[in-house]
Amino acid sequence: MLLHLRVTAPADLTESVCQTLCRHDWITNVTLQRGVVLEPAGDLVEADVAREKAGPVIRELTRLGLRERGGIVVTSPTGTPFDAADRFERAAPVHPYDAVIWESVEAAAEAGAVPTVSFHVFLVLAVVLAAVAVITDSAVLVIGAMVVGPEFSAIAATCAGLLLGRWGLVGRGLRLLVLSFLLAIVVVTLLAVLARATGLVTLEEVVRERPNTGFIWHPDRWSFIVALVAGAAGALALAIEKTATMVGVFISVTTVPAAGNLALGLAFLDGGEIRGSLAQLGLNVAGMIIAGTLVLVVMRLWWTPITVASERLFRRLS
Repeated sequence: MLLHLRVTAPADLTESVCQTLCRHDWITNVTLQRGVVLEPAGDLVEADVAREKAGPVIRELTRLGLRERGGIVVTSPTGTPFDAADRFERAAPVHPYDAVIWESVEAAAEAGAVPTVSFHVFLVLAVVLAAVAVITDSAVLVIGAMVVGPEFSAIAATCAGLLLGRWGLVGRGLRLLVLSFLLAIVVVTLLAVLARATGLVTLEEVVRERPNTGFIWHPDRWSFIVALVAGAAGALALAIEKTATMVGVFISVTTVPAAGNLALGLAFLDGGEIRGSLAQLGLNVAGMIIAGTLVLVVMRLWWTPITVASERLFRRLS
């Protein structure tokens, strides 16, 4: 599997860029177009690189000064039907899908910590769904609320910031997490107060036995264990860019349902519901941050040796 590099460079750096790309035997299809870049003025260099080697190449190009004076764009081709691509994949010490491009991890983490309007709207809608799930005791709606909730991107940003020593990123991730949940809980609490005043929702519906959804405000050791496992899975999915796996993380941890239950508890001033929901929410967030950070640390230090050894074993067995 290859990645495509599109590099824009000022004329005085073009030769160094071409030398960097041409001296590696896991880079192919290097092309140069001089003077075609209008803003900022310069040259365009493109190449295809083996995915598992993209990180070192990007770091080499960055050291040339392209971050400040040019540009580096990385894209994934939809298909690479030529022999060199197959040769790169066979020669790779690890499977391309196991490769970690830390520059992409950092970029994804930065994007996940941005407080967009859509992020807040999705979280509010997710907490509304969670509150309705509590009222109707619907496990299906609980799952729907988990899927809609976007909060894991802020948790992932916090984990990546801790790994990389980017304390500003850690602060932005935690701030987005806290403020977005606070906003969603306040909005849903106000809606629940209105529903209570109009008789749409009663106290009995909130505090009654709920066999399908009672777990979301009764934290126990398994709640923390599930949060640890989900945080680990989410961090792994972030590192190797498996977005489908991250959806599974969204539907395994009860952060959003706990927030919905908390909003109802506040609207009806039920101390037990409030305390239980806060504990569940805190345990889940803490567990995911701890496990996610630890997984990223392990991947940063030992992922390549682990994957190389595993790949060799799989090849021998096959």
